[in-house]
Amino acid sequence: MRIDIVGRDIEITPAIREYGEQKASKLSKYFDGLQQVRVTIHRAHAHHTQEFSVEVVADVEKHADFISHAKGPDLYAVIDETVEKAARQLKDFKEKLKKH
Repeated sequence: MRIDIVGRDIEITPAIREYGEQKASKLSKYFDGLQQVRVTIHRAHAHHTQEFSVEVVADVEKHADFISHAKGPDLYAVIDETVEKAARQLKDFKEKLKKH
């Protein structure tokens, strides 16, 4: 599985890259057909606010991509929240496949 960490208007430090890769790598345990995970981190340039937006795109074979979003002031908490949303989507999809 390939994991890409992409920054928009923010420099991706080794600590952020390692944290994002560590969290995204856990998604493979929820669904075996996961091919790629792309984590896009965007920093908003709003006046006097420091807000981060994170998007996780999980590319699954033979299905459309699963996409999850979250926003907040703490980058690491936003990454956690977004990966949890993606994990829930993958779990629900796997359960749906098992029932059919």
